[in-house]
Amino acid sequence: MKPGDERFRFRNEEWTGTTSGLCEKYVQTNLVTLPKEYAFDFLLFCIRNPKPCPLVEVLEAGQTVPAMADADVRTDLPRYRIYRNGEFSEEVLNLTDVWQDDFVTFLIGCSFTFETALVEGGIPMLHQEQEKVVPMYKTNIPLEKAGLFEGKMVVSMRAIPNNLMDEALEISERFGQAHGSPVHAGHPEDIGIPNLQNPDYGDPVDFDPASSTPVFWACGVTPQNAALQAKPPIMITHAPGHMLITDQLDPNYDR
Repeated sequence: MKPGDERFRFRNEEWTGTTSGLCEKYVQTNLVTLPKEYAFDFLLFCIRNPKPCPLVEVLEAGQTVPAMADADVRTDLPRYRIYRNGEFSEEVLNLTDVWQDDFVTFLIGCSFTFETALVEGGIPMLHQEQEKVVPMYKTNIPLEKAGLFEGKMVVSMRAIPNNLMDEALEISERFGQAHGSPVHAGHPEDIGIPNLQNPDYGDPVDFDPASSTPVFWACGVTPQNAALQAKPPIMITHAPGHMLITDQLDPNYDR
């Protein structure tokens, strides 16, 4: 389906699952919405931490339609999460009941954008094959503080066949606005992950450690982790794995 068709399904709550594998070659983004008084600190946080938070677009206070999609950010993602005072409050299918005129929305690049390129390069995406949400983990990798926002990086994991590691690195590196190259490979305990079968977000993925290596990319769920530190009265994000699909084709696919 085209992005508009998928967003129609989300808006009408006909599909509430992950967007991984949907609308191949179109840019997908994470979403963070905050009251205006917190927007500058968060903007600075993204600028200082471009690997987990590559900014794609910022909507001014009260705006709901981004330039890169004929979409409404209040209704056109399959799932959202609401945090209140730094604590997870609820998961919802739209934001119509909680929307405020002073909300500023940030769209942040997502690694789902380059998954099609990895598959085209012969690299299996096991979470897609196993019909799971990509596993995501909190790490001990520090972030640079900006105002109220600080914390540790969240990463997504894909098990890459050992003989395809170079290809995976080369392909993902060119997608700079979608987290780019990995931040770590192998030995998850080195970045503070004790058990790959117990992700903080998403689902565990089965793979053979004898033939594949766990590879970790910076993840746009990182702001949700930072929200636990900043404690704004309200902060809205996409549910992990449930992105905004834009109308913009990623130029990296023209290569």
